[in-house]
Amino acid sequence: MLYPILRSMLFKLSPETAHELTLEGLQALSRIGVAGLLNQNVAYSPVDVMGIEFPNPVGLAAGLDKNGECIDGLAALGFGFIEIGTVTPRPQPGNPKPRMFRLPEAEGIINRMGFNNKGVDFLVEQVKKAKFKGVLGINIGKNFDTAVEDANEDYVTCLRKVYDYATYVTVNISSPNTPGLRNLQMGDSLESLIKAVKEEQTKLAAEKNRYVPIAVKIAPDMDDEAIEWVAKTLVKHKIDGVIATNTTIAREKVEGLEFGDEQGGLSGAPVFESSTQVTEKLAKALDGKLPIIGVGGINSKETAAAKIEAGASLVQIYSGFVYEGPALIKQAFEGVNEARRAIVKAQGE
Repeated sequence: MLYPILRSMLFKLSPETAHELTLEGLQALSRIGVAGLLNQNVAYSPVDVMGIEFPNPVGLAAGLDKNGECIDGLAALGFGFIEIGTVTPRPQPGNPKPRMFRLPEAEGIINRMGFNNKGVDFLVEQVKKAKFKGVLGINIGKNFDTAVEDANEDYVTCLRKVYDYATYVTVNISSPNTPGLRNLQMGDSLESLIKAVKEEQTKLAAEKNRYVPIAVKIAPDMDDEAIEWVAKTLVKHKIDGVIATNTTIAREKVEGLEFGDEQGGLSGAPVFESSTQVTEKLAKALDGKLPIIGVGGINSKETAAAKIEAGASLVQIYSGFVYEGPALIKQAFEGVNEARRAIVKAQGE
């Protein structure tokens, strides 16, 4: 009830300032022990995905808490899992400001942050300090000045450093804001990266006697042939899951809107349709061989349900969370559960 008032205040600030203040506020509430007052009281509804038991199927997508500085504050809201990052081997400032833009008429956000983060070592220290014991994903990427042909080492370095602290690790090859990154989704580059990451995962699992699943996050701007190729490659190398999708570079849904022509990745409601179509096509290509986490444009019970109907096993929210507030967690949970029940019923008929 109070969130629309808070949102109107936050929206008077620049998007990046509002973002930072929100995280600082949530973490402050957590430190004094009252963040639980914002909890959405989502029922325990376990889902087994990638060999992990998720207490409920609604997670926070990467990008909100890039450095793991607000894990406890965010966890108190009722998410079934939290994904932090994207983090890179070395700290980097990201792209010049302004680099985040709201499109309230479309419930969208354009960002060209550029993997701004304090580096993987800083993130690991934040995870160590956090009290959260739930499902924690850590999203990894390459530094902006690492050549695409040398990217494998950046991902392997991050995987090695976060392995002990993550419930699962996400390999981000789909942000449009790091030069050349999306090239890693294609052909020999994808094959080489996935092979290198899988080999390191196998090595670490043997060394530490603990298997940490790996998911790969893909873009919504792929044609059918590319989706088929990604699915085939991930299955071939026994990757554990796929997150569909990241932000889009398409602008058809926001033409004519203020900031609609800004460079960067578009998220929120405008990406829902294309993201969900990719999820559906990917599910058909994978044929149940590995699970999908659906993300992109979820802002209601109905849009969350649509991700499950398209073939996702879990969902994540971010931009919708900015526009709708914590209540979206419970709404998404209800939508997912309704869709799951309908699917089970249909299978039994």
